[in-house]
Amino acid sequence: MNKYLLLSVLLLLIHIALFESLPIDLWLQDHFFDFLRQTWQVDKENPLWRLLFYSGIKKLFIGFVLIVLIALVFFQKNPTVQAYRQGLLIVLLSVIILPLGVSLLKAVSNVPCPKDIQRYGGDYPHNTLCHRHPVEIRGLKRIKCYPAGHASGGFALLSLWFLFKTRKNRWRALWAVLLLSWTIGGYKILIGDHFLSHTVVSMWLAAILVLLVAKAVYSRF
Repeated sequence: MNKYLLLSVLLLLIHIALFESLPIDLWLQDHFFDFLRQTWQVDKENPLWRLLFYSGIKKLFIGFVLIVLIALVFFQKNPTVQAYRQGLLIVLLSVIILPLGVSLLKAVSNVPCPKDIQRYGGDYPHNTLCHRHPVEIRGLKRIKCYPAGHASGGFALLSLWFLFKTRKNRWRALWAVLLLSWTIGGYKILIGDHFLSHTVVSMWLAAILVLLVAKAVYSRF
């Protein structure tokens, strides 16, 4: 497990350096913005898209967390729950800790969303994690957009790898989680709520956290 943890940390650092060095975010985001009409080509107010990729997913995620919590608290003597206890605990801790951790990072990163920057009709300069322009002197408040919060809930489900017993089911869970997470993360990119780098960083942070949680659970339970 240690080698996968080190690999995840390395890939996180590589991707941060890559996005800081090259204008990948802006190049990609330009394809989703109509500069003539000054609007995003995918409407975030569309009720169907919002239900499928935002509010509906969020409700399903909360429901899933509650089911795992209820199973561990009220059905802990159930043979099935006992057999999967470590995996359920890893999942529960991951889906609680990761979104909270990402929220804390968003509070201090002071990086704007695409919709907030001047290039796409906003008020903020294009700040990245390592390349900043002071916003307070411009009368602008600190902003919280980095890393991606919505997708972090999906990426926290990478912890399902440790819930399943067979390698085949683990890989099925992994690909399903990545598909789900990048679908909802991609939606947020298309509507101008996040850059690609925000979601990539959330993914690697999730991988690191899940592995750390798994190490802690396996060593104590």
